[in-house]
Amino acid sequence: MTSPRVVRGLPQPGRTLVMGVVNVTPDSFSDGGEWFDPRAAAAHGRALLDQGADLVDVGGESTRPGAERPSVAEELRRVLPVVAALSEAGACVSIDTMRAEVAAQAVAAGARLVNDVSGGRAEPEILDLVAALEVPYVCMHWRGHSARMQNRASYADVAGEVADELAEQVRAARSAGISADRLVLDPGFGFAKTGDHNWTLLAQLPRLEDLGLPVLVGLSRKAFLGTLLADPDGVARPARGRDDATTALTTLLAQRQVWGVRVHSVRASRDAVAVVERLAAEGAVR
Repeated sequence: MTSPRVVRGLPQPGRTLVMGVVNVTPDSFSDGGEWFDPRAAAAHGRALLDQGADLVDVGGESTRPGAERPSVAEELRRVLPVVAALSEAGACVSIDTMRAEVAAQAVAAGARLVNDVSGGRAEPEILDLVAALEVPYVCMHWRGHSARMQNRASYADVAGEVADELAEQVRAARSAGISADRLVLDPGFGFAKTGDHNWTLLAQLPRLEDLGLPVLVGLSRKAFLGTLLADPDGVARPARGRDDATTALTTLLAQRQVWGVRVHSVRASRDAVAVVERLAAEGAVR
């Protein structure tokens, strides 16, 4: 079993990394604004760190389908105190933002990774900023903002088209000066994709790995898992009831040596990765 690819400037434990999610938003699908207060968000982030999070991803804009965007000032108000507090606590903090100004101020406050769900397409200037700051960058496949992205969930070959479009985004990032050893890809599960698209893309993940860069997978609590786990009446499993399925996916992804998983329930995913690593030591995982 080989180790996942490394990314310069980030932890390199030789296994799949676990990124914990801190949504400083009033309307995220997964936690309904539970961590909207910055003090509560920082406390939650510290708890994720205690549970073994390798990275803590702080975001101030909900990207659920149909979500409205906050102003730049409001996004900054939400995330900056949380980034600063978690950085001071020793966390490797990721800033989840599409905005160059937010990324710049978050890095100044201690963030070490920029996680851009638009992959440079919402504000292309973010690529120049990241290159100048020399921090790692997560480039996600993206076809538009939350209010309209599901109208663009049309593919003849979802894995092939996502790979091709991500390759274009990577070329733009590289042209801006972001080095290859600071780039991570995210297929964007649930972003301009149906549940069936998500399953197909997950099954064909090697086609994205063929782009030669580390891959971050964010499947935690997503709606397609709720559909899979629907009750006999067809009512989807609520978001908080999808953690076990998320952990099952973490196990499978760790077996594939995926670079990282982005999850809400950190301890369960760290446990899953530990099990895979122990079996690998016995030669049971290849």
